[in-house]
Amino acid sequence: MGVPATWKSDSGRPTLVDMTTPRRQRVQSVDRALDVLESVAAGGEVGVSDVAARTGLVVSTAHRLLATLADRGYVRQDATHGRYRLGLRVLELAGGMQAQTAALCSAARPHLERIRSVTSETTNLVILVGDRVVYVDQVAGRHSMRMFTELGSSALAHTTGSGKAMLAYRPAETIAAMYPREREPLERLTPRTHTTVASLQDEFARIRRRGYALDDEEHEEGVSCVAAPVFDGQGTAFAAISISAPTSRIVHADTGELGRLLCRHSAEVSAALGHAPDRARADAG
Repeated sequence: MGVPATWKSDSGRPTLVDMTTPRRQRVQSVDRALDVLESVAAGGEVGVSDVAARTGLVVSTAHRLLATLADRGYVRQDATHGRYRLGLRVLELAGGMQAQTAALCSAARPHLERIRSVTSETTNLVILVGDRVVYVDQVAGRHSMRMFTELGSSALAHTTGSGKAMLAYRPAETIAAMYPREREPLERLTPRTHTTVASLQDEFARIRRRGYALDDEEHEEGVSCVAAPVFDGQGTAFAAISISAPTSRIVHADTGELGRLLCRHSAEVSAALGHAPDRARADAG
């Protein structure tokens, strides 16, 4: 059987163009690039060899695709150890996220600074993308030993205070789809990480009762966090404000007071974004 072809006019002269091979090459290239992007998204922070192993690509091909994605802002390479994570460009394509994130950062920045002025601890602003939290703004703490997370980096939502603060207010069907039973045990980062859906659901109930979430060394040993959700105009907990610090300082502080402080500021940010709690309750009723 002959190769499918068509006639294309080029400057008035008919030319026979192969319509099969170029199309296959283009689709294969797109498939490979998306495989690499999905591999980075699934791994959080991965090396070239990790991506090659997950996608079945040779290392040189994986490296070229990662370099191209990095040039376009879809992934970011850490300057210290050379591993890759998702870039902010991915967020800009996530359902018009760019405008929403810009509005969020503008509304939240003064509050991050005020919280830092009161606590002297690092304050963070994160959003939820899939089952991961992504850091979109941060105000560094004043202590010589303080937390730092690169903007654009991500972490598993179920291991972080900010992630749990948002997940606690997501519909039950969303949680069921995000964490199906067959995924258990969920990835464990420390001995304190929640690894079952049942334990997460119990944690979500506690968060809803008090209004804020705690990360008691669930993401990283020696580091703790207090977080409160930020709601948009539709009542979706799409972001969170958090304080992160060495566990010793969080434990010795009044976590209840820290939680209430975050709740006050997150409520003001939510209001600036159009959230009306009374109206949301009425709609739910």
